[in-house]
Amino acid sequence: MIQRIQSVWLLLAAAASFLTLRFSFYSGNIIKEGQPKAFSSLIATNDILLTITTVATGLLALVAIFLYKNRKLQTRLCLIALLLSGLNLVLFYIQVKKFVPQEGNYDLTAFVAIVVPVLIILAIRGIYRDQKLVKSLDRLR
Repeated sequence: MIQRIQSVWLLLAAAASFLTLRFSFYSGNIIKEGQPKAFSSLIATNDILLTITTVATGLLALVAIFLYKNRKLQTRLCLIALLLSGLNLVLFYIQVKKFVPQEGNYDLTAFVAIVVPVLIILAIRGIYRDQKLVKSLDRLR
């Protein structure tokens, strides 16, 4: 299970997904109704939909690690996780629009959220190669 490279990619994707719950994506001034501008950091726990997609992406990546015997289901779960991580990035971008323009910056830890889809794509590629190898070995029997 852990000898396969896609297990490593999925584990890293799950870890990166859960890290976005703790690390900020964007920092800057935000104006809330009836309050003056205040400095705030955008993390995944600021919005309920953002939290749900982040946790779901991480959990799907973790569950997919243990489905190494059922590669079709593992691939499907990885594709769902890839779509959720893309949705996660869109939701982060929507939340960034709520900040005051030119008074904030993307944080260095935003890279953690951006790397999740890349890691899932690498895992899907590894699953595909594994499937190809199994098919070629079945032909030899």
